[in-house]
Amino acid sequence: MSLEKEKWGSRLGLILAMAGNAVGLGNFLRFPVQAVQNGGGAFIIPYLICFLLMGIPLLWIEWAMGRYGGRKGNHSTPFIFDSMGKRAVWKYLGVFGIFTNVAVACYYCYIESWTLSYMYHSVVGTFADLSQGESAYFFLKYIDAGQSSTGIPYEAVVFFLVCLGLNTYILSTGLSGIEKVAKIGVPMLILFGLILAIRGLTLGTSGASTAVPDANAWDGINFLWTPQFDSLSNPKVWLAAAGQIFFTLSLGMGTIHCYASYVESKGDIALNATTSGFTNEFVEVVLGSMIVIPIAAGYLGIDWVLDNAGFGMAFQTMPYLFQQWGPILAKFAGFFWFGLLFFAGITSSLAMGTPWIGFLKDEFKVPHKKAALSFGLVVLMFGLPTVLGYVVDYDSNGRISFLSQPIFDEYDYWAGTVGLVFFALAEAILFAWIFGLNKGWEEINLGSDMWIPSVFKVVILYVTPLMLLAVFTGALLTPPTTSVLHISAGSEQKAMAVGSQLQKEGFEEVAVKGGMVSGALPKSEFKARFKTRAEIKSWVQGQIPALSKEAYRVEETQDWAQEFSNLFSGKGWNLDNSSLIKKAVNASENQEIEVLEAQLKQSEAFKQPLESEKLKREIALKREHALLLNVGRALLLILFAGIAFLVYLAHVKRKKIRE
Repeated sequence: MSLEKEKWGSRLGLILAMAGNAVGLGNFLRFPVQAVQNGGGAFIIPYLICFLLMGIPLLWIEWAMGRYGGRKGNHSTPFIFDSMGKRAVWKYLGVFGIFTNVAVACYYCYIESWTLSYMYHSVVGTFADLSQGESAYFFLKYIDAGQSSTGIPYEAVVFFLVCLGLNTYILSTGLSGIEKVAKIGVPMLILFGLILAIRGLTLGTSGASTAVPDANAWDGINFLWTPQFDSLSNPKVWLAAAGQIFFTLSLGMGTIHCYASYVESKGDIALNATTSGFTNEFVEVVLGSMIVIPIAAGYLGIDWVLDNAGFGMAFQTMPYLFQQWGPILAKFAGFFWFGLLFFAGITSSLAMGTPWIGFLKDEFKVPHKKAALSFGLVVLMFGLPTVLGYVVDYDSNGRISFLSQPIFDEYDYWAGTVGLVFFALAEAILFAWIFGLNKGWEEINLGSDMWIPSVFKVVILYVTPLMLLAVFTGALLTPPTTSVLHISAGSEQKAMAVGSQLQKEGFEEVAVKGGMVSGALPKSEFKARFKTRAEIKSWVQGQIPALSKEAYRVEETQDWAQEFSNLFSGKGWNLDNSSLIKKAVNASENQEIEVLEAQLKQSEAFKQPLESEKLKREIALKREHALLLNVGRALLLILFAGIAFLVYLAHVKRKKIRE
């Protein structure tokens, strides 16, 4: 089957495949966490604005670029970019459209394999008698690949191989196989999602217990959907919202370009792109917000959710919560939840294989099945380190006391975060400023089944690139994060008293306005002072005994204005350890090691052998973690260089043919 003749079997199949590409694990795992960590309702308004001004325009751009390249026989971004730009650099920037897919697939298939494993464990009743702590610990044991809960040696590796093999097989069947999976997977994940969302909506206070008497599922929903308009002035929330749009729509990866390159030369892309985008938003905003957070709040309380919101909730907490529904319903709920995640995952991971396959077929005439097999082998080679590259320590009872996944984290940050933003910025500039807005606008509207307001020409030319530049700059130059505690004291007199106490606690920028008082601390110091919301609540109750749920809130801010002021006054620019520059040199890890080494010297000076041994072990673990971070970056560089070299060989081959 030649690449030029391969095409989508139906418009529905195309839309579902594109929607399946966008609807991934992030819709159910990342979106709720991002929303919680950025103020719930405070996050939603910037998120929806970013969807309209950045998400939709980028979808149109990527669909248009893909179809344009497909007409010229190009089905991967290096030569799609090359056909639109006049300089050689564009084809090498297009390498990101293959690299990010392969690199992300390396750890994404691993996460996908967790869902497959948890489907099995849900059905056989593994979680039936586990407490909340034991359910969370089960996940740690699973990640520690040397352990097994099924009797199968290296269980995590086995499920990873099964999952990768399934992906490779489906990819080997071509677009028709991907289309079939999308037609089954997308409706199934929506069905499973609706069932669980209805349960989340109807849970109410029925999950409250003597341990958590005020647990209420509606607290979770209200937190997510109560708008906070003051968030519009918080750059941190805007950057988080814009970042989520990338991940949720699979923008900046090259998969949309590849899928769109198989669209008929005058087939609609505007309506198809918009439909797939809004389908994804329905799944994320409606279903994604109605499952994990409400159900967790319904049993464990909103304070627990705000303290523990993280990626692992889906695997560490949900199995336990499902057990509260009884043994039969728990099995169905577990199967639905992890089945939903599996279908969301596999429809996305299949898309990640198509740019690599299209490139090999276009440039080196590799048969389709061999190209699919080569993708599986490359993902296996670079993916196994994400499975086995972890740092683990055990306590005196042989239980896991520490576990981290440095290579996994590096792949996710550099390929799955930074790479997407950089590539999207490059394509926005190429499309609007190099290829030309007039030609680009004509390409978007060619064969269109919908009318696009002309105001989006201005959005594509200026607004979208500037928003992308802001996101990239935000990641590159992230200022230090400050945690601001806002307290409603009830009266100005009480607020003055609380403000005085905040100053004694070391808070800075203490301000009183009416009955409100606020104080700020660097995020690291705030987390050291208050490890949980329960500790914050206890402290505030000590100042205001008649405390209500609305009496306090914590806001995280980054003072960009102050840093610009520092820069222009010659004081330099302070960077947060989460900034791209600091991440590249392991600043956070090095800082932690320095602190531990200082504590070790003090411990040895006071002749405390037990404490010294403990600190030595912590230092060794931190150093091992930092070493594996460097290994992860090195592997990504090798992968990128290898793909860039293949693009160079393809360029030389094309040049010889032209001559």
